[in-house]
Amino acid sequence: MNRKQLLGLAATAMLVSAALPTWAADPVRIGYTMARTGLFAAAAPSQEQAYELWRDQVNADGGLDVVGERRPVEFVSYDDESDPAKSAQLYERLITSDDVDLLLAPWGTPHHLNVAGIAEQYGFPIVGNTAASVAIREVQPGNIWFPTSAIPDQIGPELAAMLGYSGITSVSIISNVLPFSQENLSFLTPALKKAGIEIRMSENYPPDISDMTPLIIQIKAADADAVLALTYPADAFLYMGQARELGVEADLQFLLIGPTIDAFGKAFGPAADGVVTLAHWSPEQSAWPRAKPFFDAYVAKFGQEPDYLDSALAYMSVEILQQAVATAGLDKDALRAAITDGTFDTINGEVRFDGVQNSVTPTAFVQRQGDKVQLVWPKDIATAPLQ
Repeated sequence: MNRKQLLGLAATAMLVSAALPTWAADPVRIGYTMARTGLFAAAAPSQEQAYELWRDQVNADGGLDVVGERRPVEFVSYDDESDPAKSAQLYERLITSDDVDLLLAPWGTPHHLNVAGIAEQYGFPIVGNTAASVAIREVQPGNIWFPTSAIPDQIGPELAAMLGYSGITSVSIISNVLPFSQENLSFLTPALKKAGIEIRMSENYPPDISDMTPLIIQIKAADADAVLALTYPADAFLYMGQARELGVEADLQFLLIGPTIDAFGKAFGPAADGVVTLAHWSPEQSAWPRAKPFFDAYVAKFGQEPDYLDSALAYMSVEILQQAVATAGLDKDALRAAITDGTFDTINGEVRFDGVQNSVTPTAFVQRQGDKVQLVWPKDIATAPLQ
């Protein structure tokens, strides 16, 4: 290599070095588990990718603000194999053996509820995200908070109200036997009856179902105005594919969880147009100025859209934690007080907590409309009318 080439390499190395942050402080170690394998593995990446985006953004911006001191963020994470009991064991390990400074939440309601006991035992604050159940209100307040508004006793009446407003008079329901779907069913059924909406069929199915043909044949025979499929992600894909093949032509199709995942739109294209699902965030809502930058950054980093439910909630949770740490630092008592009493600016607008639950964000639904996912209910936050 000649002298000119060596000088060129040296100059390049200096430029690269200058572009990388230099840290004068120890990293803030943040721990969590994720369902990277097992039953819920298909759903978990949208949550973990939101964490990774936030970490990279914080580090690129000079580090996490810990009461005026900038420190790099470092993750310590484990695969909980979709097992809530294992998740709780690993959170105890993160606290007692790994000596993490902060914790992020695992995926799903059962995991959150198990981990809540560990948070209470050790007095270690956690901002949750992908947990939605009336059972969260039974959790001892003070060490875990839930930003979602997607709680089944609120979803049922709101869904019935949206259907009634849209002129729907009859529905067919199919429901996964997993807890979130069944809890929604228990509140949805009386809400529909109260609204005068006829339930022409209601059937359950197992989480490992591989063929929905018999259920879809019943749906077609019932000939209701709307199909309400209380799905998890995997069965949402199965239902949509087979409903399309078998020619389901209901005026409205609602799938509980799944259609907000980017792969859903890519898998079904125009066939997914008009599908309604559960979510309370959209980058199309201009009243939330942080929403579109998050969407754009996520797409730029991962080459896909964020999940409008889980990714948004995961990012909200780290925004809340980041803002609390900036004022309270890493002291657990101070952090607990900051989250309990604070008001936070998030991609989903303002968030405050009443006990363990977000007291601001409304229960809402979105609809796939062409290449966008629009908020369609309630009307005061809608970004487009329901089609």
